Parts: sequence; structure tokens; C-alpha cells
Amino acid sequence: MPHSHRAAVLTVSDLGSRGERVDTAGPAVISVLTGAGFEVVERALTPDEPAEISSLLRRWADRGDIVLAVTTGGTGMAPRDRTPEATLAVIDYRVPGMEEAMRAASIAVVPTAMLSRAVCGVRGRTLIVNLPGSERGARENLTVLLPVLEHACSSLRGDAEESASTHGRIQGQL
Repeated sequence: MPHSHRAAVLTVSDLGSRGERVDTAGPAVISVLTGAGFEVVERALTPDEPAEISSLLRRWADRGDIVLAVTTGGTGMAPRDRTPEATLAVIDYRVPGMEEAMRAASIAVVPTAMLSRAVCGVRGRTLIVNLPGSERGARENLTVLLPVLEHACSSLRGDAEESASTHGRIQGQL
């Protein structure tokens, strides 16, 4: 399957950034994305520092060729979990349906998922998605979004023909 959209993956972890924990969530996200036809062109690991998270997300979104930026980690309620705030500082608008879909699916698996503060939003023509920091949570949440990611990315890129075609197929399923 040819790669149709470029993506970036950011793992947010104090322990991971210090080499005290092996990051398994980031590689899992990359695997899911490449399996879905995305080309992952950037990957980074940063501590739970909002300024660093925001800076990377801005840089990736503003460079113009990355349509999807995915973070993993920092979405819970721990004192250092600030990925949602860092994301809110850079996005133009939220996509609450994606946030709601991830939480609804996750709550069916583990009740503590209702504590997730994950944000999905758009900066320019880049969709930014926050995922949990665990490999399992990141994989499960991203899988929930897969059925709409191609359409969302095509819409953001202004590919009217693809967007209209996909929209028609989605509407036909209702």
C-alpha cells in the first residue's frame, strides 16, 4: 500500500527521556500508522515539559508536509501530565468527536479511561492527536480513530475529490 500521508510521533515521558524506561508506545503507534498507510517521517521523545511538547508540535505542523502528529503519554491526572495543555496551546480548534470516541471505547475496557484528558485538534492543516502513554492504551485508542483518519487527513489537505468520495461512502453506510 503506498503511503498517502506523512505523520510524526512524539512520546512524552520523563523516565523515557532519561533512559530509565524503554518506550514501547511510540513504536506501537508507528506500527499502527504504517500499517494504515501513513509514512512516519518524524519521531521524538521528550520529557513532560509543556514548552518542549508545544515547540515540537508547532514545528511539525508548521513545516507543511506533516498531516498527522500523534503524541503518546502525559494525558492523565498526574502532576506532570501536561500534554493536553501543551496541545491546546498550539491548536486552532478541537475535534471533540475524536476525543469522545477514544474515551468511550476505552471506558468499555478499563473504567479509569474516563480520567483521560486527551485532546484532538487541528493546527493549520495538521491533525494533532493525544494518546495514552501505555502501549496497549495508545494502540487501542489509535485503532478507534483509524476508520476516519484517511478522510480527516484528506479533508485537511483540501483534497476535495477524495474528501467528497469518502464522505459519500460514509453517508451511504448510515
